[in-house]
Amino acid sequence: MARAFLFVLDSFGIGNAPDAEAFGDLGADTLGHIAEFCAAGAGDRAGLREGPLQLPNMSALGLMHAAKLATGRLPVGMPLPERVYGVYGAASETSRGKDTPSGHWEIAGTPVMFDWGYFPSEGDAFPAELVEAICREGDIPGILGNCHASGTDIIARHGEEHMRSGKPICYTSSDSVFQIAAHEQSFGLDRLLELCQVVRRLVDDYNIGRVIARPFVGDDPQNFTRTGNRRDYSVLPPEPTVLDRLKEAGRGVHAVGKIGDIFAHQGVTKLTKANGNMALFDASLAAIEEAEDGDLVFTNFVDFDMLYGHRRDVPGYAAALEAFDQRLPDLDRRLKPGDIVILTADHGCDPTWRGTDHTRERVPVLMFGPSLRSRSFGVADTFAHIGETVARHLGIAPGPHGRSLI
Repeated sequence: MARAFLFVLDSFGIGNAPDAEAFGDLGADTLGHIAEFCAAGAGDRAGLREGPLQLPNMSALGLMHAAKLATGRLPVGMPLPERVYGVYGAASETSRGKDTPSGHWEIAGTPVMFDWGYFPSEGDAFPAELVEAICREGDIPGILGNCHASGTDIIARHGEEHMRSGKPICYTSSDSVFQIAAHEQSFGLDRLLELCQVVRRLVDDYNIGRVIARPFVGDDPQNFTRTGNRRDYSVLPPEPTVLDRLKEAGRGVHAVGKIGDIFAHQGVTKLTKANGNMALFDASLAAIEEAEDGDLVFTNFVDFDMLYGHRRDVPGYAAALEAFDQRLPDLDRRLKPGDIVILTADHGCDPTWRGTDHTRERVPVLMFGPSLRSRSFGVADTFAHIGETVARHLGIAPGPHGRSLI
């Protein structure tokens, strides 16, 4: 038997999705533009990092070659490795959205071929009847925000009024999402989570993918800080994913980070929470030590997207990539014969792009393990091939939407 470790570097796109123009993202390239900015000195930050982007371990797994497959060019300022040790390529998304659930569900073998509901970007984001129902059933005096916004910006703007009035801060984005920010002490974390469950039920009629709790602490706009107690309330995937199929076959599915929330806790046998990429990496290593033959460890590294992509922070994103890259030898040392590691992403979030939203991009797929020989599989036409690679490697029946890449 074998084990599989699937790591999603949230938003680490490599450009040139074939349908990017339809999303307003023609030319977006998360890796390529970060590398370009770093090579030009625009990725420097005192005390954090400087110089060209340095990802030697992922480059040795085929990252540079995957980027060239995706875009036809190599990232600027990043040398080619002398040798590639992994199975590598790029993958295009077929799901109709560029959101987190769509990307992850497709990675797990289930593309999203329906249209999510979205809230308008002009005027009030939420219909009056929905707001009225939320206030009535959630027992709140009203809401603040009611617009498209950056989470950190809207908390700074409305946080003090929220603490005085008890009205939660409600906002959305270009994703199919309803987000609720509230102060952990003055409003209460448990109360926020209960409110999110009420809203989850109420937005089902609008076909909204996620309701997200965004708790924060602090006293004023200068020190308001979101905490690690975020919770995502997702709808169920439209059909069984590779997680469900593994669980049904009696295998362990270890969900690390927000994976459990993304899949509405369906198909998960053990849940591990952690806050921050390095803590998530440590939790993943602990799960690997615990995983038995036939198990899957599935981790989402959210900081790339949440802290750096959406905030359009090139130096922060570059430093986070370099920190992740430096941990890969720790992972490699824990592999047993038959194990496979897959590094990929769920969408892009180019920190040099206009706006603050996700970008429609291809993603890298880098696979390595003691029994894998280096080669390219080219450009996969769906993320679903990743889930089917896991299925075949772990010896369960294939699903209907993809095929194994190895």
